[in-house]
Amino acid sequence: MAQSWAFFLLVVLCFCCVSDLICGSNGERVFLYPQSQKVSSIVSQRYRTAYHFQPPKNWINDPNGPMYYNGIYHEFYQYNPNGSVWGNIVWGHSVSTDLINWIPLETAIARDTPSDINGCWTGSATILPGNRLVIIYTGADPEKRQVQNIVVPKNMSDPYLREWTKAGNNPVIQPVGPGLNSGQFRDPTTGWVGPDGLWRIAVGAELNGDSAALLYKSKDFLNWTRVDHPLYSSNSSSMWECPDFFAVLPGNSGGLDLSAAIPNGAKHVLKMSLDSCDKYMIGVYDLKSDTFIPDTVLDDRRLWLRIDYGNFYASKSFFDSKKGRRIIWGWTNETDSSLDDVAKGWAGIHAIPRTIWLDSHGKQLLQWPVEEVESLRGNEINHQGLELKKGGLFEIKGTDSFQADVEIDFELTSIDKADPFDPSWLLDVEKHCREAGASVNGGIGPFGLVVLASDNMEEHTAVHFRVYKSEQKYMILMCSDLRSSSLRPGLYTPAYGGFFEYDLEKEKKISLRTLIDRSAVESFGGSGRVCIIARVYPVAVVDGVAHMYAFNNGSATVRVPQLRAWSMRRAQVNVKGME
Repeated sequence: MAQSWAFFLLVVLCFCCVSDLICGSNGERVFLYPQSQKVSSIVSQRYRTAYHFQPPKNWINDPNGPMYYNGIYHEFYQYNPNGSVWGNIVWGHSVSTDLINWIPLETAIARDTPSDINGCWTGSATILPGNRLVIIYTGADPEKRQVQNIVVPKNMSDPYLREWTKAGNNPVIQPVGPGLNSGQFRDPTTGWVGPDGLWRIAVGAELNGDSAALLYKSKDFLNWTRVDHPLYSSNSSSMWECPDFFAVLPGNSGGLDLSAAIPNGAKHVLKMSLDSCDKYMIGVYDLKSDTFIPDTVLDDRRLWLRIDYGNFYASKSFFDSKKGRRIIWGWTNETDSSLDDVAKGWAGIHAIPRTIWLDSHGKQLLQWPVEEVESLRGNEINHQGLELKKGGLFEIKGTDSFQADVEIDFELTSIDKADPFDPSWLLDVEKHCREAGASVNGGIGPFGLVVLASDNMEEHTAVHFRVYKSEQKYMILMCSDLRSSSLRPGLYTPAYGGFFEYDLEKEKKISLRTLIDRSAVESFGGSGRVCIIARVYPVAVVDGVAHMYAFNNGSATVRVPQLRAWSMRRAQVNVKGME
């Protein structure tokens, strides 16, 4: 039964006399936590995710060299075997047949040669003709220069490819050339074939103070020559990490293999990691100039498109030949303190692998969790024909609120009440999400989900939409607001957010899918137009009691024609003894 959102505000306001809750001038609820207030320790296995990728212990960051090879998915990753903070980086390695359940293996690439003695950093895998496999990665040498190295499988009869052999001519690429910063030269891409039939890779770099994806070519993937121009460069920043370069077809959810012929009409995507997020450009790979040419160049990088608008970085994609799709992975860091991570003994996860493709207009990438994650679903609940008036709150019962997959469609009864859109919001969407929180009434919205909520709503995470009308189109704001996600002090709890265009004259429904996995809340709005993954540490997770709601706090009534939710079983992720 739908209950009033205002009722829960009343409960929280009544609670303020004992928990020092105050209200800001804009009506937002602000919690103050006295030092005398006691909460359970953050050192709890209950915060370890049940179906997101993470090693049994220690630090993890970038996904490396993901691939599907001879019937096996491989996930390599930046790993500290000695602790739960960054340092001593090697390549961890796990394998899977379904992208969900993973077998842990031995370290794949260790710091044991001069060209990687100070770190085995990010790189990529390429499958060469004849089904030959090669990995190229960045190493830090004794002078802490960043150089590129090659490894190949030691035993091709081993289906798990446990052991790797380093090339005798490592480093195969060194940071030489005018204007090149030897300490900002890393993260080579998967290879592709250039206009002259030679292999190409791009390497992230600082070149004459600008950010660049430097271009290198090779006949045999072992001996490389720098091309006299970058694949692309920009003076908007000084360094791009973890570049990724791949082809896509507008409106086609199938993936394209860069090592094969690229069909006419295809676009190319250049992705880069900077500003603590992953951004991208869509354009064409011009064969005559051997360069990437963006369709649109925006001088202000705050306006660049993002892969994910939350806690997501250093993503890497690959072509999955098994199902003909492109899959992307990203790293999601903890948002507690380093001291907390040391006490826990682990830090970092990877987002759920996502299928990624280009929309039919060729303007933005769309993403959706790989279908294999649905194998974990159980105990489905289904509601149809719900109506959420202003202040409406509907509790979603019957699923595991700590491990859930929720799909909900919101249908607008009217679009006339949409508030006007201010383009300046695009420059700082998180600021706007803070100002337009879930308790701030609007014309159409906020409406969405409240997850991991305590009994009295003192803790909750709100994932919600607002609808705005610009001159010629509608803009949808999606926020994932963590500011009330936990009673714990000292956490990073932003209000993440992103905008997407939507044709409300044609499509009256706005979809939301949210994967809840203990300390991870991963959401996909507007059929994958905006994705936001967040890390949260509610006391409710440790206490074992949490609630989930659909809500509407806008003036316009919102219908919910379909709401489906499932409990999610625990996956076998790097469980010791599986190998």
